Amino acid sequence: MKRILPLLIVLGVLCSTLQAQTQVSGSVTLGAAYVNESYYKLSTSTEASLDASTWDIAFYRENNYDAAVRINDHKAISVFEASIAPSDWSTIDVANIDNWTQLYNSETEWTTGAFDNGSYSPANGYTFGYGWGEYNFTTHHITGKVIFVLEYADGTYRKFMIEDYYGGYTFKFATWDGTNWSADTTHTISNTTNTSNLFNYYNLETSSEVTVEPASTDWDLLFTKYNTDIMGDGSMMYPVIGVLHHPDIEVAKNDETTSTDTSNLTYNADINTIGYDWKNYTGSTYVVATGMAYYVKYADGTIYRLVFATYEGSLTGVITFNYSDVTNALDTETFDNDISFGIYPNPTINKQVSLVYDIPTGVNTENKVTIYSVNGAVVFEKTINDTAGFYNTDLDLSSLTNGMYLLKFQTGDTSITKKVVLK
Repeated sequence: MKRILPLLIVLGVLCSTLQAQTQVSGSVTLGAAYVNESYYKLSTSTEASLDASTWDIAFYRENNYDAAVRINDHKAISVFEASIAPSDWSTIDVANIDNWTQLYNSETEWTTGAFDNGSYSPANGYTFGYGWGEYNFTTHHITGKVIFVLEYADGTYRKFMIEDYYGGYTFKFATWDGTNWSADTTHTISNTTNTSNLFNYYNLETSSEVTVEPASTDWDLLFTKYNTDIMGDGSMMYPVIGVLHHPDIEVAKNDETTSTDTSNLTYNADINTIGYDWKNYTGSTYVVATGMAYYVKYADGTIYRLVFATYEGSLTGVITFNYSDVTNALDTETFDNDISFGIYPNPTINKQVSLVYDIPTGVNTENKVTIYSVNGAVVFEKTINDTAGFYNTDLDLSSLTNGMYLLKFQTGDTSITKKVVLK
């Protein structure tokens, strides 16, 4: 059994020190009654807030071989499957809405929208179904098979159908005036539009394409309203204000009410891992779960620790949070002989580095730390304790010039090398 817990507990303390030194205070404003949704980028502390009513439908555009279509939950538009026979288009009657199936966006992945959850799917015997259409292996088009009806919060109804997908989406829609359907509007959105974004967006009310999200590289978290499986068994979908994360990052939740131990972090790709339950309503005000920490991990290994601070509810829609880069504080290594070690802080601005390591009982081997310049010259060397126990050794590197070095930690016949930056 590897004895890494003492090391991780101390690194948790060091992590707290790091937060105190580099903690960033962030905030987003959704506005009174949550009229906005907000994208936030942690590394640049930037918010991009927009009117949530500007769009109705989002069309996934990153992959010409994958299609996904989402409804705007923030705008409270309900999606119903009215028919799987395209020939029924002219006879769709909103009086039948109680007999139709309501569909919802996935809350765990971006690439399954409400329309993709239509019944024209492999689960229902349509082998090449996409929920709303069928893939043709000869033409490589997806041909629309399902007619949907959208119900807006103000009582407006629109029928909608994706007719074709091939590097873009061709769809048609019409509006119910209480007696008849309007003339059909047909439009095509190409995947080559807005090439820096995950989705292209369309407003059915204004019959126009709209630009909504920032470039994919310019946001990490989306603060918005979405439907969640509130009971956890699929029996009730309920609108909540919460956070959905970018598809290229993963998040771990860690209850640090009584301990900052990070030894059991489990990162999750589900986009609602942060979700909505970082707050609770007491009947008169919201209480934020300040003891719950969220570790946001990027593909390059960067990790931010985020904790919510305040939530003002629908009066202002202001949400505040604190976060810090804890990448190096969580950077530990464990050797085959169960010795664990880490270095902190890295980069260091005062040329003082702490080497923390844990030697389990029964292990007796020489341990040494060596620092090399980028050209391979040894510039620092120290033999460290080899008896069982936990150690925190300070390395004074003030004699070295600013720059990047390589630190090698050697235990017996094995070693690990890490970059160390002195500023």
